[in-house]
Amino acid sequence: MRPEIVLFGDSLTAQSFGSGGWGAALADTYSRKADVLVRGYGGYNTRWALFLLHHIFPLDIPKAPIVVTIFFGANDAAIFGRTSERQHVPLDEYKDNLKKMVNHLKEYSPTTLVILITPPPVDEDGRNEYARSLYGDKARELPERSNEVTGLYAKQCLELAKEMGLLAIDLWSKLQETEGWQKKFLRDGLHFTPEGNGILHQELEKVLNETSVSAAKLPLDFPHHSEIDGKSPEKAFQYLSL
Repeated sequence: MRPEIVLFGDSLTAQSFGSGGWGAALADTYSRKADVLVRGYGGYNTRWALFLLHHIFPLDIPKAPIVVTIFFGANDAAIFGRTSERQHVPLDEYKDNLKKMVNHLKEYSPTTLVILITPPPVDEDGRNEYARSLYGDKARELPERSNEVTGLYAKQCLELAKEMGLLAIDLWSKLQETEGWQKKFLRDGLHFTPEGNGILHQELEKVLNETSVSAAKLPLDFPHHSEIDGKSPEKAFQYLSL
């Protein structure tokens, strides 16, 4: 009945409905106007996510979500030759995989607004601290991700958005505008604190507010209570039987 907004991504999307999560905040923004659906898969890179496209967005059952966010890259950017190399996807392939996702969505629903989100920056010291908290002396010596490498993936994401005329959020740059971003926005060097979630929600709202599907422009699903006559409430709902 309500239009849908689909959040497609890795753990940064999967965790978006946690306490203070950016997905939960978006659902609150669109309360009674659109349903926000989370399709987040922890640990996934774009290569693996391609196997999910036809199941999440099946071409034989077309729908028309008003918005789809694509938020991958944090795992693709894992450094080859280190502990998370299984997740590594080469830079060119990452961009090509994102393009395949966008093209599939355009075929699935040509009217859908697709928004690309870059991976966030990486706090390498924070990643090492997190590893030591889990494995102690057995923790790896080198971080499995670096901020510099992740920045290259963010750049490819933004370049693709420009080439395809898509909206995009440069989260990698945005978070680093604040001094002390490493601990303020990231709880383990990679995943968001409530403040980090807040920044992404804020940036996503900025983008959406400039479109025809901003929360302010969408109608409520049913009449606002102020439109209901206490003596003749049925009048407010007569249109539903048409």
